[in-house]
Amino acid sequence: MLTQNNSPMSDNRTKVVLLACGSFNPITNMHLRMFELARDHLEDTGQYMVVKGIISPVCDGYKKKGLIEACHRLEMARLATEDSGWITVDSWEGIQPEWLETAKVVRHHYEELLAMENDDDVDTVKYVKKRRIEENFEGSASHNGRDGVRLMLLCGADVLESFGIPNLWKPEDIVEIVGSHGLVCVTRSGNDPHKFIHESDVLWKYRKNIHIVHEWVTNDISATHVRRALRRCRSVRYLLPDGVVRYIKEHGLYSAESEQKNADVILAPFQRYSRASSS
Repeated sequence: MLTQNNSPMSDNRTKVVLLACGSFNPITNMHLRMFELARDHLEDTGQYMVVKGIISPVCDGYKKKGLIEACHRLEMARLATEDSGWITVDSWEGIQPEWLETAKVVRHHYEELLAMENDDDVDTVKYVKKRRIEENFEGSASHNGRDGVRLMLLCGADVLESFGIPNLWKPEDIVEIVGSHGLVCVTRSGNDPHKFIHESDVLWKYRKNIHIVHEWVTNDISATHVRRALRRCRSVRYLLPDGVVRYIKEHGLYSAESEQKNADVILAPFQRYSRASSS
C-alpha cells in the first residue's frame, strides 16, 4: 500500500500527528494552511510522514476577550475540515468545564494515539476519514513512543514567543511540550522565532525538537481582523471557508456585543498562575 505521496507504507519514516490548540475564533483559511505547510516541511526532511492533523479549540473557561461559545467554534472547525482527508476536529478540550493547560491537552492526545495503535475504535472521526487515517497508521503497532507515532504541537510564531510571557505558561509545561513531543512553528511576517529560541535557555536546550516553517507567500489573515470585519458588516469571503461564512451569518455571530465578552475578566492562565506564585 502507498501513502498519498506514493511512498511505501513499510518505509522507516517516523509517523507524526500534528495538534493545533487555540481559540479558532473563528477558524480561518490560514489555520488550515498551517497544517499543509507543516506537513510539507516535515515530509521534505525525509524523516517524517504526517498521518493526521487535529484541531482542538479551547474551552469557554479560557476567558479570552471576545471568545464566543465553544459549541459554535467547534462546529465551524468541523465545517472547515469536512473536505479534508487528514485534518480532524476534536471536542475534548472544548467541552471541558474549566480551562486546561496545553500540556494536559497534549498529554491526552498522546495517550489517545498510543491507544489507537492497539484499538481501531478509539478515533471518533467520520468513518471514511477514519479509515484513511487508520490506513496511515498500519504497520506502526509494533512501536511505542518515539519509535512509533509522534505527536507535535503546531503553532504560529506568536505562540512560541508567548512562552516568555510571565504567568502564561508553566516552565515545566514548556519542557514537556517541546522536550518530550516537539513543536512545529509556522512563521508570520515580522516574527523572528530563531532569535527568540536563541534568547530562551529552555528553547535553546530543545532546539532540535523545534521545526521552523517559513511561509513565503505572505498571508496575514488573523481571527482578530476577521472579527473586526464582521462587526463592521464587511465581507470575509475567501478569508474563511464558505461553510464557515454561512454558519456565521445564519447564527448572527461576532457582533460588537460579543467582542466585549470577558472584557473585564482576567485570562484563565493569569488567574491560575498568579494565585500560585503569590501563595
